[in-house]
Amino acid sequence: MNNSRAFLHITYKLYGHLDKLSGIKKSNCINCYLSLMKHAWKKNNYECGLRYSTIAKETKLSRITVRRTLDTLEKLHVISTVRGRSGKTYKINQLFIKSESDGSILYTNNSSMYKKDHSNVKKRSVLVEALNNNIEAIIRDNRGDMDSLILNLSKLPLSELNSDTNNPYYIKLAKAKKIELDRESKATYVHPQKVINELTKISKNSNPRYREKVEFNKRNNLDYKGRPKK
Repeated sequence: MNNSRAFLHITYKLYGHLDKLSGIKKSNCINCYLSLMKHAWKKNNYECGLRYSTIAKETKLSRITVRRTLDTLEKLHVISTVRGRSGKTYKINQLFIKSESDGSILYTNNSSMYKKDHSNVKKRSVLVEALNNNIEAIIRDNRGDMDSLILNLSKLPLSELNSDTNNPYYIKLAKAKKIELDRESKATYVHPQKVINELTKISKNSNPRYREKVEFNKRNNLDYKGRPKK
């Protein structure tokens, strides 16, 4: 099979999604992702079975770097994997790719590559982004830890929370948490030392002997150490 293509199915959505990583990790993820896309064709439902050695050969990365990078892509829900007897099968998350029918000038209806790759395939538009993908991932990854679940959901944009219709209970709690965090971020707090000073002052004033000492110093024109005032 000719594994070359006239264009690549990579979107800025994926590029921005990988901003969570450092520079070298991001570049390794893109490198390995492109290697997978070389073998994951639409007619195979964007799935491919590859060994680490194959990806390492194509990306010029070490096997251990390839393994760690693929694990990162899976944690970020860019790919999913199924382990088999002869290796792993990798499936590309189609939220991060465009329809193959939206090709460039080099990938036209008249090209042999287009006809080969689009046999019995109808033209379809760019995949619609599912805004609740992050919500489902957070709920799945934090199941059993309600505090972390709600806190992570509350960090999502309000528009994304409002778009979800499958998890009304969690969304309601997340919105309430978001309001609480916003209120706390705008609150004005008294410096701790000022609070301590005021509490110390109250404690002194409640001591009868301290009050007697203060009155004595006032009557005899003495300072707080009992010395005559100048």
